[in-house]
Amino acid sequence: MQPSLSTDLSVVTLATVPAPLLALLVGIVTSQIANLATTLYLHRGVSHRAVTFSPGVTLAFRVIVWLTTGIKPREWAAVHRRHHAFSDVEGDPHSPVLLGWVRVQLTNATLYRRAARDGVTVPRYARDLAPDRWDRALFDRGWLGLGIGLVILVLLLGPLWGSVAAATHLLLYLSLSAAINAVTHTFGARPYDNQATNLQWLAWLTGGEGLHNNHHAAPTTARMAHRPGEYDLAWPVIRALRRLGWAQVRHEKPPVRQPARARAGSGAGVGP
Repeated sequence: MQPSLSTDLSVVTLATVPAPLLALLVGIVTSQIANLATTLYLHRGVSHRAVTFSPGVTLAFRVIVWLTTGIKPREWAAVHRRHHAFSDVEGDPHSPVLLGWVRVQLTNATLYRRAARDGVTVPRYARDLAPDRWDRALFDRGWLGLGIGLVILVLLLGPLWGSVAAATHLLLYLSLSAAINAVTHTFGARPYDNQATNLQWLAWLTGGEGLHNNHHAAPTTARMAHRPGEYDLAWPVIRALRRLGWAQVRHEKPPVRQPARARAGSGAGVGP
């Protein structure tokens, strides 16, 4: 059986892409896949129960998160739930109001790790997320997942450019995750009465997470875009999975009312 012309063209196209550019593109795509799994599974699914996925989809997300981030879902959920419990007041593990947005942007991973390992946050805020046999066998070994993910990139691109792709993904993922905690609690629009902000440009890069003021107003709403002109890139994925019978949505529309006058913040520590 002869290969199709389209297959030949795709192989030629990939072969003609310079290795450095291909490594950057693979790193960007990997980072976006990780961001999508984070917002859909870790954030909207595990942390807030805004959407519930079928067992097969859940397992797929767990594998993706494991290979691309090494994050333990119950730790991520516990830290995030604590953030909502103490949003921008004493007890918030990564508030730019308390620490300054530059510090949160640059040290977000350290702040997350400190809260996840303090012996209090996970037992208190993830009591419903006890580890199962998959966690004990694989998913609690984040170093193993990241190692396998790196090996996959190296097999695809070679040792040098696979490492470049991995570094690109790591830099983008950590920077964008930090921006959600730092930038969207400092700069942007506040249509709802909370300290978080909306930044559509950041929402484009993070699967909708930049609409953070909306999220804090309605954490159990699966759709983060609440008004015309707002776009939540993860919502079409949820909608498609729901049509297939692979996802159930808790709330599609926010169960809160928007204040009559929207407000905007433009500096660190600006109040809601």
